[in-house]
Amino acid sequence: MIRNDDEQDVRRQAEARPEARLEKAVRAAEQALIEFEIALETFRIEVENFSRLHHQRLGPMYARLDELDAMIAEARAARTGDPEDLRKAREARALVQPMPGVDELFHEWLDSDGLSPEAAAMLTDQPVRPPARVRPGDEARKLYRELVRKAHPDLAREDNERARREEFLTRVNAAYGRGDEPLLRELADEWAAGPAPVAGRLSESEELYARLEWLSQRKEMLSVVAKELEESAIGAMLRMAPDDPDRLLEEIAEQLLAEVSERERELGRLVE
Repeated sequence: MIRNDDEQDVRRQAEARPEARLEKAVRAAEQALIEFEIALETFRIEVENFSRLHHQRLGPMYARLDELDAMIAEARAARTGDPEDLRKAREARALVQPMPGVDELFHEWLDSDGLSPEAAAMLTDQPVRPPARVRPGDEARKLYRELVRKAHPDLAREDNERARREEFLTRVNAAYGRGDEPLLRELADEWAAGPAPVAGRLSESEELYARLEWLSQRKEMLSVVAKELEESAIGAMLRMAPDDPDRLLEEIAEQLLAEVSERERELGRLVE
């Protein structure tokens, strides 16, 4: 039986290995990178979903504003005949998105019974059903983070294991992007029942240094992606109200409706 003093000696000898400290640094860097990637992917999906909702709910209002701006410029040019006003009218009209053709207009709007409810509502001037909420809930976020921490490809040391993890996380990301909590639970069960990650052999110093360098380069690349997301128009809007982006959309919609009303009044004064 090994005495406590002997156990301590064995532990000190293991920690005294030249690679021991480097190995700890690699493990810490791996975990830090995974946490950073989780945060980045979470924000990317939130930006993507917010962008979709922004387009669905506010796109028609922006289009209406562009059309009213063109009509106002054209009405003003018709009144004055001034070449500068005529030029501004042409430029304003050029900014208006052209009307789509019939095929494009009804693409994916036809179901087995004909027009979808959204298409029928628009054609009959009825309120269009608001877009479904697609932001993942708290439980979905929790499941997603746990799965990424367990199955992240950066934890693999062999190509086959990395490929398995990448394929699995592709499905995890897709489920999270849809806010599909039941599917995330199924994926968690699948991972728990699957083959355990193969433990890699003790790395040599050269391999550990190479690993640290790769981790550092990947962090730099992801930092660039994160900065671009944060500085994008949608990213900046989302950061204004991270806890309640739906309310932010409502506030923007109210502002746009007020602008539409003002433009309509201005146009009415010009065509009287």
